[in-house]
Amino acid sequence: MKIVIAIDGYSGTGKSSTAKQVASRLSYTYIDSGAMYRAITYYLLTHNIDFQNEQELSKSLANCTLSFEGSSILVNNQNVDHEIRTMQVNQNVSQVSAISEVRSKLVEQQRKMGEQKGVVMDGRDIGTVVFPDAELKVFMTAEMDIRAERRRKELEKKGMNESLEVIKENLKERDRIDSSRKDSPLKMADDAKEIDTSRLTLNQQIDKIVEMAESIIYAS
Repeated sequence: MKIVIAIDGYSGTGKSSTAKQVASRLSYTYIDSGAMYRAITYYLLTHNIDFQNEQELSKSLANCTLSFEGSSILVNNQNVDHEIRTMQVNQNVSQVSAISEVRSKLVEQQRKMGEQKGVVMDGRDIGTVVFPDAELKVFMTAEMDIRAERRRKELEKKGMNESLEVIKENLKERDRIDSSRKDSPLKMADDAKEIDTSRLTLNQQIDKIVEMAESIIYAS
């Protein structure tokens, strides 16, 4: 039996790294929904689109095609893995994610990706909106200082140096926008399992979720 695993939570809690490895361990398909929103944000920024101009936005979205090549995300067949992780995208992605037309476009695409099951998808509304019937829902949290330090190291590996204070303020603002938006706000599904990753290694996070998944997959 194959299932859908929905992993939600705040930025810097280890969602993507964990989800990717959980999918690998189970031989499932990994879908990074956050990368999809980042890719749309990158596209709008590079084309100087006014987020508030509905007509301009609709036209731009119609010309933007997202696809995956392995774990890499492509915008109109161009690999943008590096470009979508910049601070400029970080500072705008929550605002773009709050736009109903953007969410509608991506949620429809994400649901199609999960139709055959055997997928692990991470994001902010996967267990509440995209896959409300997912067999396993996980919500990941962590202390702010730890989240900020993780994000700093992630940026550093990509050659981007930002102060912890700048990163922390960005995370707080993203939390505020994501949790308060009218359309699909970030919140834990009633039937989700909460995991605080503050004191867990990446392998411990992966082990926990794989164990939960296998107890469902192999239930008699």
